[in-house]
Amino acid sequence: MGEHILELSGIYKTFDGMDVLNGIDLYIEKNEFLTLLGPSGCGKTTLLRIIGGFLTPTEGDIFYKGKRINDVPPHKRNINTVFQRYALFPKMTVGENIAFGPNIKKWDKKKIDRDVDEMLELVSLRGFRDRDVTTLSGGQQQRVAVARALINKPDILLLDEPLGALDLKLRKEMQIELKRIQQESGITFAYVTHDQEEALTMSDTIVVMNGGRIQQIGTPQDIYNEPKNAFVADFIGDSNILCATMVRDLEVSFLGRSFECIDRGFGENTPVDVVLRPEDVVLNPVCEGSPCGEVVSSIFKGVHYEMRIDVEGETIIAQSTINCPPGSRVSISVLPENIQVMHKSEMSPDRRIKACDKVNLEA
Repeated sequence: MGEHILELSGIYKTFDGMDVLNGIDLYIEKNEFLTLLGPSGCGKTTLLRIIGGFLTPTEGDIFYKGKRINDVPPHKRNINTVFQRYALFPKMTVGENIAFGPNIKKWDKKKIDRDVDEMLELVSLRGFRDRDVTTLSGGQQQRVAVARALINKPDILLLDEPLGALDLKLRKEMQIELKRIQQESGITFAYVTHDQEEALTMSDTIVVMNGGRIQQIGTPQDIYNEPKNAFVADFIGDSNILCATMVRDLEVSFLGRSFECIDRGFGENTPVDVVLRPEDVVLNPVCEGSPCGEVVSSIFKGVHYEMRIDVEGETIIAQSTINCPPGSRVSISVLPENIQVMHKSEMSPDRRIKACDKVNLEA
């Protein structure tokens, strides 16, 4: 376990009588890339602004290196922020933009020059020092904004959806670049996004939020492979979420059949949810003893076909390199380790419409 550089304890935030954050407990470790992930209106940006000092929590405490900083203003926290709109100064060159903070703080001129060159090297903009920022591409402007924040040597850099304005190809490139910059600088990054792929690509730790609460904290692998509830499973990647019954330890029933699984401790004949990732659903010729269904649609996605199959009144999504055309009959199987069993939750299949309506209202 690393060093806790910042801790949030019992954080609540209320706007106009409505709770936006509901009891957030979270710590951020030194040198980690932590991502706050969730749908619009879940409270992730509000939480980031509280960390940065732009908002004060209604209840709860913020501790920075063990000291309570609830009332410390943003400019006195060693925490910098990069927003989606980079707010670069159009009448300044790239170098002048990056040097803005140190100049305000009246650092030594020679040190500023050295640090600007170091930052340009770090963000792969060597030779851009005297460029007009208005002539730069979106990705280059984003790098300048990051360099301007990093030159101040913050302990934590907050990034509020900084790639949202970029096109898809550039956004993917910048995901890799931001991760590289974080690793080379050794600075803690706290990143806000609603893009699941972005979070999985860059993060050491992902904090999944919904309705002002934390749903799950874990590594990208944990979040994807071991979702704690149906909301996380549904939000992170494509999922088949099915009503099921835990018959006993190591056996679960769904789609009219019993399946071997690796889960224990749910009790006997207990209603549960089962998550099947589309890439884990194996399609076979029709055979007795396995759930069978009809392929409703098949779409070529490049690396695989994505098929929707009507099985026992349920629509199952499957991904395969082998195409099964619409109208064909198939049976499905899943390896025991690829069946994720979860307790019933607000996002269970029989409650999902109601819960989604609630999320949309909060957004």
